[in-house]
Amino acid sequence: MTGTAPAPFTADDYKARLERAARAAADAGLAGLLVAPGPDLVWLTGYAPTAETERLTLLVLVPGRDPVLVVPALEAPDAAQATGAPGLTLRDWTDGKDPYAATAALLDARGRFGISDNAWALHLLALQKALPGTSYASLTDALPMLRAVKDAAELELLAAAGAAADATFEEIRKVPFSGRRESEVAADLAHLLRRFGHSQVDFTIVASGPNGANPHHEVGDRVIESGDMVVLDFGGLKDGYGSDTSRTVHVGEPTDEERRVHDLVRAAQEAGFRAVRPGVACQEVDRAARAVIADAGYGEYFIHRTGHGIGVTTHEPPYMIEGEEQPLVPGMCFSVEPGIYLPGRFGVRIEDIVTVTEDGGRRLNDTTREMVIVD
Repeated sequence: MTGTAPAPFTADDYKARLERAARAAADAGLAGLLVAPGPDLVWLTGYAPTAETERLTLLVLVPGRDPVLVVPALEAPDAAQATGAPGLTLRDWTDGKDPYAATAALLDARGRFGISDNAWALHLLALQKALPGTSYASLTDALPMLRAVKDAAELELLAAAGAAADATFEEIRKVPFSGRRESEVAADLAHLLRRFGHSQVDFTIVASGPNGANPHHEVGDRVIESGDMVVLDFGGLKDGYGSDTSRTVHVGEPTDEERRVHDLVRAAQEAGFRAVRPGVACQEVDRAARAVIADAGYGEYFIHRTGHGIGVTTHEPPYMIEGEEQPLVPGMCFSVEPGIYLPGRFGVRIEDIVTVTEDGGRRLNDTTREMVIVD
């Protein structure tokens, strides 16, 4: 693959995100946000500690105050080099000192705070002990849409990740399937994702024959045979942003039933995509795809949500599922991935990443959704 590398995010980009997050916290009635190492911290500051340890690292974001990053002294030099560091006050602490007392001094003693989903219980319990009048909510519950609407630079990165996943599929369809183990094809997928620019491979599902009826099949040593349907689902991170695509191929000529089920899933995926437009509730995307499958008599075999958000992680809000009334907003990115899973026989899934535009949706995956025959 060729092309100009996307411009890196700047200190001003991270400052704007910090301000946006502080406003969102205030609008949600929170006294502030507490952000531990992980995707939220990377998105807000560009800082990713080389190792997550028992030593407290925590971004304290309180509306109306300068953001503070509490960080171990031995890691402070690295934190100071983060692109977003100019927008932060670094407050380091040394071994033998109490980092929770230092953090508590920054917080409203009776406030309610949003806290990273992946914050260690060790740290949260210590903060609760230091400030027994505080309460906490996970960021997914308190601010589920914090990272959901992507700006133009983020969309460019997601599109590039999608193109890399597409290039991976175009290559994998050329390799032999019959007579090889699922694990061998999965290794090919991982190699290709890295070849096309991924720094991190999150999953390489290769589910052949009856294994295809398990949506999250763990790759095993089953030997792929002629006549198998094979579900391929793969993705990871490229330049910090996610890819995730699924295609279902067939080894040799399929039966009429296999073609019919594949065509049905393709029609459902198209219906889900066509439902995407600003103002529509997330659940309507699920309803549109699910109706196609249910009307054809396969409703009980579509056993998962239609989609999930994607960004600096491969799974994040929003979710395309019944009951999710969050309206779609231009810049949101998520998967549309209906499937049919026939126990003991085979499965079919087709998945694209889609972004909401001003008047509809745009796919970030462009490989064929027709059935592909492989050797």
